Amino acid sequence: MFQEIIVDLQNALKSNFAQIHFLLKKNPAMAYKEITEIGKSVGKKYGINLLVNFPHEGKIENFDMYGKQDLSLLIDMERKKFPITREIIKEKAIEILGEVETEDAYMYEDKEGVRIIFNNNKQDKIDILPHSFHIWYEFSDSVIEFCEWLLEDVYLMKNT
Repeated sequence: MFQEIIVDLQNALKSNFAQIHFLLKKNPAMAYKEITEIGKSVGKKYGINLLVNFPHEGKIENFDMYGKQDLSLLIDMERKKFPITREIIKEKAIEILGEVETEDAYMYEDKEGVRIIFNNNKQDKIDILPHSFHIWYEFSDSVIEFCEWLLEDVYLMKNT
């Protein structure tokens, strides 16, 4: 399902390339608003809130990477706990992603989360919370496979 979502997002962004490109030159804030609306529209088809993020200055100009990195998938904002243990998520991350660091994250106020860190760089990560996950890294085949697993086994979303 993750692959389907990101391909759908990439296609929607490509079909709006001319307008986004024009807005980027004229008013980057309006371009960001348009990109956000496209993400929301695609996410709605899957019953999620899909956010295209630009965490670092200059990333919004790199159109080729839209929908290929830096996404947030908000799935069920009411969920406070994972349906499986954090240890299983960490083990699966290492199994699929290889040499990554895993750690507990957001462990306060009866909350829980897991962070996956790539290349010993805390900016290259996946933050996994019971209600959402946020990918701050380029979508390699293994990242896509891991996100597929998350949607199916952690967020209990099935392809229909």
